[in-house]
Amino acid sequence: MPEFDTVIRSTRVVVPEGIRAADVVVREGRIEAVLPYRSRSDEGAPATDGGPPPPVVDLVDRALLPGAVDLGTGVHVPGRDLGECYRSAAAEALRGGVTCLVVSPAPARPAITCADSLQVHQSAAAGVPVHVAFLGGVTPGTSPLDLADLQAGGAVAFQTSLSDGGAPDMAALGDARLRKAMAEITTLDSLLMVHAEDASELGTPAVSAGRRPPRAERRGLERVIAAARVVGTRTHVGPFTAAECAALLSAAGAAGVELGAHTCPHYLCLPEDLPGPGSPVHACRPPLRSDANRKALWSALLEEGSSIRTVGSGHLPAIGLRTLEWSLSALWTAARRRGLSLDDLARWTARGPADLLRLNRGRIAPGFEADLVAFDDGAVTPVPSTDPGPYAGMDLVGRVERVWVGGRSAQT
Repeated sequence: MPEFDTVIRSTRVVVPEGIRAADVVVREGRIEAVLPYRSRSDEGAPATDGGPPPPVVDLVDRALLPGAVDLGTGVHVPGRDLGECYRSAAAEALRGGVTCLVVSPAPARPAITCADSLQVHQSAAAGVPVHVAFLGGVTPGTSPLDLADLQAGGAVAFQTSLSDGGAPDMAALGDARLRKAMAEITTLDSLLMVHAEDASELGTPAVSAGRRPPRAERRGLERVIAAARVVGTRTHVGPFTAAECAALLSAAGAAGVELGAHTCPHYLCLPEDLPGPGSPVHACRPPLRSDANRKALWSALLEEGSSIRTVGSGHLPAIGLRTLEWSLSALWTAARRRGLSLDDLARWTARGPADLLRLNRGRIAPGFEADLVAFDDGAVTPVPSTDPGPYAGMDLVGRVERVWVGGRSAQT
């Protein structure tokens, strides 16, 4: 039995069925069993090979969450070594309870639009202490062979934009190319993520980030729905911010379109007038919207059967937006205020994105990867005023205390 096999115990383990006291048994990087609380002695269970018993980590009343799966993470910073960027992102991810990065294809150098560039990123990410998965980029020049090669090389899904979501490294798609890409991706039984702001609604050149209107999302979403309805592709739009478009999502789902949406904690937590004028969050595409929109976005997220199924950091250091370290606590701060539970947090940040991408993680259940986070959900966590992200100077609730990736304790 490997030395990192262990039993992790808590009175509050977030399992798919809810929150309960349990002993989580980890063996060879996976969850072997979720047993009744204290069903193992403090010395652990005897090892099957006659060796010493695995250690027991008793979190007492600290919550045990599945590690977050961060969907569409930006990693590369222009001018910096790519490997250094992955190491930096991984370190920030661990501090924020993220155990799997699902990396956006662009902006990045090189953009992940072919098998060769995917291999460059895979090599750069080798050895980092979190799992790294990749989205393949779809551009006007992407061929069916490119898509097949990306999938064969390990891309877990695909991503494209109807405007400048991947700028300057990934050009936007028009309607004909969008439908063609969707048909090809359907053949591969994969998923297409779409940055759905419509370029024609942003002007030429595009308006500044803070002035991008909600109608750009509405028009883009209409285009995506029209194409997906015809082709039948599993599709996920994001970042979704314009709450007025939630009815479009619901109507599409009712019509049988396999369409979901993704949003980010800063859209749910920060009204447009809160961050200072120099905050990098003002460079977001789409932008922060009004306080009324923020409240309506929460309502859409909490609606029964909501199409907004995933929440991720929106980390994009290429524009100065560094959010990985604080997103889990920021989201929990706002969710707790609304009387929500850690089960909701785990569903949005771990279970939802893992299920979407068909990854064997994101759940504390037998057979799943042992990606686990010890989380003090009552701790007040001051964000340093010097932090480069949008939460600088705020007091957040919730602190990541310990992380296990594939059953191994990871340094946070």
